[in-house]
Amino acid sequence: MSFITFIVTSFSGNKDYWKHILTPPVPKALYPIMVPIEIIGIFTKPFALMIRLFANITAGHIIILSLVSLIFIFKSVFIAPVFGVFVLFMSVLEMLVAALQAYVFTLLSALFIGQAVAEHDHDHAHDAAGHEIPDAEDVRGDFI
Repeated sequence: MSFITFIVTSFSGNKDYWKHILTPPVPKALYPIMVPIEIIGIFTKPFALMIRLFANITAGHIIILSLVSLIFIFKSVFIAPVFGVFVLFMSVLEMLVAALQAYVFTLLSALFIGQAVAEHDHDHAHDAAGHEIPDAEDVRGDFI
């Protein structure tokens, strides 16, 4: 899934996206440092998504496997129902974590793709904080 996010982001990125990657908005003296960092960033975003999903799924499976293993380690009939309840609880918790991670993966993928395809309007002036300064005709006097 992260590979698909990488492909879609790379091939649907517009000229502003690639211009930002290849000529970042920094002084020209920093280009030898920033351009490789931006190129590495293209690959690390989907990789981070992949690792996040893998780590959360693996952690839940390891905990459940550990709880089941404790039943065999203790070799007790009385311990088995207790750990059985724990395993059931962890399975439900793992399903919730999986749903949450799927949501986060989808949200971040949509954010990365949205950044790549966003049209930037370079005609407006911006203040020092990066906020757009409205034109005189954009400012309306009827604030309610």
